[in-house]
Amino acid sequence: MPAFPRAELDQMIDRWLKENQRCEEAGDWRPLAGMYTEDATYGWNVGPGQDFMAVGREEIRDIALGQEMAGLAGWEYPYQKFVVDDRAGEVIGFWRQLAGATRPDGSRYEVAGIGGSWFRYGGNWQWSWQRDFFDFGNVSALYLEMITDNALSEGMRERIRRATSGRRLPGYFRRGQSPVPIW
Repeated sequence: MPAFPRAELDQMIDRWLKENQRCEEAGDWRPLAGMYTEDATYGWNVGPGQDFMAVGREEIRDIALGQEMAGLAGWEYPYQKFVVDDRAGEVIGFWRQLAGATRPDGSRYEVAGIGGSWFRYGGNWQWSWQRDFFDFGNVSALYLEMITDNALSEGMRERIRRATSGRRLPGYFRRGQSPVPIW
């Protein structure tokens, strides 16, 4: 892994944050795909038996940022902190997951715990690798709370219908069988 100047990595983070904000406001994260190399990979674990992996910019656009973010319009993912390793060209960003809906007491629905993304910089203002981490149990608990409270948007309802349809969705693999490893 090549070293990169710290100032360049800091500028990449700034660009990433601005584009994230723009996409969040639009409710469409697919334009973020332009911030990945053509051969980038993006994945995460989905519990004890399943991983998600998108390989290449087009899969990242269509599956990771399209399919997987569908139904999440109004959600916010504010980054709280970044840790930068300029020797390895890697960045870890810690974020929160806040739903657009609010509870009867006025507080926002939020996934408990810490979420984050581990990026590898590929130069030219693009990530070459990303792995997300979050507590899937906390995500599931929040979705169940929102279902019980009748607080789901139609997009979220469709998201849950798609996920529980019984058909295998693109990008999902049995643990250890994705086209590239999580690690």
